[in-house]
Amino acid sequence: MFDFKKMTTGLAFCSVMFGFSATSPAQNARIKIDLDRKIGEVDKKIYGNFVEHLGRCVYGGIYDPGNPLSDENGFRLDVLEAVKGLNVSLTRYPGGNFVSNYNWKDGVGPREDRPTRLELAWSRLESNQFGTNEFMDYAKLMNTEPYFAVNLGTGSILEAQQWVEYTNVESGPYYAELRKKHGYEKPHNIKYWSLGNEMDGPWQMGHLSAEDYAKKAREAGKLMKLTDPSIKLVAAGSSNFYPGANPMHWNRVVIDELKDVVDYLALHMYVGNVEDNYYAFVASPLVLEERTHLVKGMIDEAMTRANRKGKDPIYIAWDEYNIWYRWRSSETMSGDIALEERYNLEDALVIASFLNAFIRNADVVKIANMAQLVNVIAPIFTNEEGLFLQTIYHPLALFAQHAHGTALDVYVDSETYNTGDFALGLGEQRANLKNVPYLDVSATMNGDEVIINVVNRHKDKAITTDILAFEGEFTGDFEVFEVNGPDIKSMNDFGKTTVDTKTKSLKGKGGKVTYTFPAHSYTMIKAKIK
Repeated sequence: MFDFKKMTTGLAFCSVMFGFSATSPAQNARIKIDLDRKIGEVDKKIYGNFVEHLGRCVYGGIYDPGNPLSDENGFRLDVLEAVKGLNVSLTRYPGGNFVSNYNWKDGVGPREDRPTRLELAWSRLESNQFGTNEFMDYAKLMNTEPYFAVNLGTGSILEAQQWVEYTNVESGPYYAELRKKHGYEKPHNIKYWSLGNEMDGPWQMGHLSAEDYAKKAREAGKLMKLTDPSIKLVAAGSSNFYPGANPMHWNRVVIDELKDVVDYLALHMYVGNVEDNYYAFVASPLVLEERTHLVKGMIDEAMTRANRKGKDPIYIAWDEYNIWYRWRSSETMSGDIALEERYNLEDALVIASFLNAFIRNADVVKIANMAQLVNVIAPIFTNEEGLFLQTIYHPLALFAQHAHGTALDVYVDSETYNTGDFALGLGEQRANLKNVPYLDVSATMNGDEVIINVVNRHKDKAITTDILAFEGEFTGDFEVFEVNGPDIKSMNDFGKTTVDTKTKSLKGKGGKVTYTFPAHSYTMIKAKIK
């Protein structure tokens, strides 16, 4: 049983400093902002996303040649406009499970010469009409930084090296010259590279033990860095949290073996409300935070023995996270239409809480990629005639547009609840959380502006809260953005927007401002403190 109160950083300090009991909430809940209690800089790469060759994410999603809504390159312009609203900082490509049986050479060169392959991860045919260069064209349009994953399942370390040569070397060797023949004179200069995907999972093609994976990743990374020393490498951390698995053993081995080599460790997590237990579901991002703390401890210990040669310590990349449980049967996980999850308001609250968790751990979480961008467990959903924005789109957009700067260690005093034993997702290990605050809060400071993100987990009760500045005073009007809907199961659809972002202003100045957070809501407040 995990006690969230014990995990909260600075709790004992705050109880002494502010002179109240953490277990005895005041008449109003309280959020205390101390500008001196800094966690770390919020890396914009936590607002990343993911494009995999899966279902209708690529074909029929971002790329739909022949559709009247697409441009001359086949890119859906309505989708592109919606994508731009998310300010996606870093986009992972091309997988995912897909990459473990993917040869990048199939997806470059004249389209008429590209082979059609049996795609084994998601049981479909891959036409390879969209590949490296098409993705890079799209990445430029959406103003995102690319993050490529190499095949360390069925692929070789040489294939990985050659891909870096194709994308990053200006001229001279064979694959750099091949890129130029394909019409791309200048290199793509892809900085971030993942050494395989979910290699701890038995479902992965070419699945390896932790020890064997570390050996292969080390050698692939060596060749890739010899080709372009400027790249950043991401090791595949734990994704297998099924009963009987030992994910922390995997993380410990990979961190220890690659402590001098990689720049990030990738972690994955999907959650779902499989038991229709609202309060447990909206608390599930706290399990991600618990796992973050465990892995951070492993990294900290390994860094005491590492020879990093002046490099930063290893950081954490949550490069797959989302809600995924409805479309997870054998019928809904394969073919051309797969994983087309439809999201409701409670899902949007979980996404906002994931983002809060990344900000609260800004010192170590430097990359996050929500999976995925369009149609496949995604914030944007299309048909041939248009699209709609799913509920989860709205917190993603608000955070990416506004929550930047320095993460603050905020003290929150609100009523709490216990979840009891619950399922995190289909087949996953179970969890049991104690003292979960109804208010889930993060804050950032950017100049004299403070951004406060608050999820009110309470299903029925609005929570009146005193927001206090430990030093200085609030000045001017507050901007307030609220994501909410009629009830927790509210959903959007084509021609129907039930869950949206509403904006308003709040008058207030001095050291305390009181605000009532509506039930089942996510609220962002922009304030200035002087």
